[in-house]
Amino acid sequence: MNYKTTAPAAALYAAMCLAVPISSAHAHDGDGGKVTYASDHAPIGVMGDHRHKKGEVMISYRFGFMDMEGSRDGTDRLTPEEIATTTPNPFGMPPTLRVVPTDMTMKMHMAGVMYGLTDRVTLMAMGMYMTKEMDHITFQGPAGATQLGGFTTKTAGFGDTTVSAIIGLDDGSYEHRQINLTLGFSLPTGSIGERDQILTPMGTTPSPRLPYPMQLGSGTFDFKPAATARTRMGDLSIGGQLSANVRLGDNKAGYTLGDKYEATAWAAYEVRPWISLSARIKGATAGRIEGADPLIAAPVQTADPANQGGDVIEALFGVNLAGSKGWVKGHRLAIEVGKPLYRNLNGPQLETDLTLTVGWQKAF
Repeated sequence: MNYKTTAPAAALYAAMCLAVPISSAHAHDGDGGKVTYASDHAPIGVMGDHRHKKGEVMISYRFGFMDMEGSRDGTDRLTPEEIATTTPNPFGMPPTLRVVPTDMTMKMHMAGVMYGLTDRVTLMAMGMYMTKEMDHITFQGPAGATQLGGFTTKTAGFGDTTVSAIIGLDDGSYEHRQINLTLGFSLPTGSIGERDQILTPMGTTPSPRLPYPMQLGSGTFDFKPAATARTRMGDLSIGGQLSANVRLGDNKAGYTLGDKYEATAWAAYEVRPWISLSARIKGATAGRIEGADPLIAAPVQTADPANQGGDVIEALFGVNLAGSKGWVKGHRLAIEVGKPLYRNLNGPQLETDLTLTVGWQKAF
């Protein structure tokens, strides 16, 4: 499987460079200024897992990559030919879908900042720039399984922006335990009007508004609450988080993306205080789109609001590094890779085969 990017390799090289000068002595920058452990934060794929002391600042950068290949309806895999010959076109003629996506990649660059307003309240903001590519097969004419050709659509730009407050529910008496409530909102800074050139079953090449998965934002203000708990017991750290993304009303195009709910739990073992290995399980459920954009209408599965959402269980494994001496003091570097264990999709739709997050954090 091709990652189509050199970022993971560069991150692994940086991790090796980072590990060399790190001291194995305990020196903390997060809970009282004395002891830093690699697993004092959740795996890098978990957002808003911790808070900071009053006046502390942390900046972060995450690179996210997702690879989707092949289509699934419920738990069943479907070939492009099966979709083109048996799946009805919800927009009328032609009678079946004639354009089938085969794979999609998404790359996300996420920059964030956290600020300790008080010992109990941390403010957080995160912006995102993303690129998306989707490959398609176009089948000829109104019916049959004869391929006319292929094409790729691409979009790039800023996504939605998240602002949050992380509120501590514990009394802070145990420096390596936190119980937090997050109240966040997503601001509709991502475009929902992206266009690109396509190949139709009749051989024409217009540039219509692209289907929902290729847009860069939700177009709505979204409520993003979460509850997180984590603690450590010797060399072992454990934690869990419940989170949601609840859409607030319709966007200007006349639709609302489905609400999403997630539950995740993790454990991390510290090989040394500066390095830990993590394992995580995540379950997510997302609803179908409500309403429809009148400018998104084509004989392709991604244009159907019903072919969105579903249930996914994913296993993720990570490596986490924490610097405590010299030029790496206060720096964290982490990587996490995820593979699906179970997928039951409101399809047909593309299925996710791999996720990757590489992240850097620096506390002041």
